[in-house]
Amino acid sequence: MQVIYGVKPVMETLKSDVGRIKKVVVSSGRSMENIRNILKLAEQKGIDVEFREKEYLEKLVNGKYHQGIACLCEEYSYTGLDEVVENCCKSLKNSLILVLDGITDPQNLGSLIRTAHCCGANGIVIPENRAASVTPTVIKISAGAAQYIPIVKAVNISNTVDYLKEKGFWIYGADARAGQSVYSFDYDGHVGLVMGSEGKGMRPLTMKKCDFFVSVPILGKVDSLNVSVAAGIILYEITRKRFKV
Repeated sequence: MQVIYGVKPVMETLKSDVGRIKKVVVSSGRSMENIRNILKLAEQKGIDVEFREKEYLEKLVNGKYHQGIACLCEEYSYTGLDEVVENCCKSLKNSLILVLDGITDPQNLGSLIRTAHCCGANGIVIPENRAASVTPTVIKISAGAAQYIPIVKAVNISNTVDYLKEKGFWIYGADARAGQSVYSFDYDGHVGLVMGSEGKGMRPLTMKKCDFFVSVPILGKVDSLNVSVAAGIILYEITRKRFKV
C-alpha cells in the first residue's frame, strides 16, 4: 500500500486515478477550503473518508509534512515504453520523451516529472536499478504531475535509447561540456532528451547512443546547474521552438 500525502497530491490523485485509492484520511479538526474540496470530491466518487488524530497521520507518513490529509492507494503503476511512444500531446505534432539516466535524488525526480508534464512530454523513462523511483515523496514534489504522465522503468537505458531511435526519435544528450548551446537546435521531429545522474552525468554507453549533445550556457564561476534546473531550461526551449514563439 502507498500513502500519498499533501493537499495538491491527494487532490490530483483523486482526479486522475480513483481506481488506486482505498480511502482518504483527514486530521480531525481540519476545515480549510482545500480540504473541504477534497472531501466533496471523495464523496462524489464514492471513496471512504476517515477522520483521525494528527498523531495518526504523522505516523502514517513517517513524520513528513502532510498538511492534514493523506490517501491510501495501491502501489504506483509504471507503464510500458510503447504506451509512452504513442502518448503524444494532442497539441503537438511530434513526440517528446525524457530519459533519466540515473537520477537518485527524489527531489530532483519530482521536479523533473512536473516540468516534463508541463512541457507536454509523452512520458518519462527511468532505470529499474540504482535510481530514484516514484514514491509518495516524489509524487508530492511533482505536485501530483506523476499521476498524469506515464513513467517507464527500463531494465537497460542504452537499449531503450536504441528502441527510441528505431521509432524515429532524435536523441539529445545534456552535457555541460557539449560544444553546442541548447539554443542552437531546431528540435524538429521526435525528440528523446537524456539527462544524466546528479554526480556523474550520463553513462558512457548511453552517451555513445546520442545523436546530439546540448549544453546550457553558464556565465558564473560554477560549471554546472542542478539537473532539474538544466532539464527545465532545455525542455522549455524545445517547447518554445515547437510553438515557434
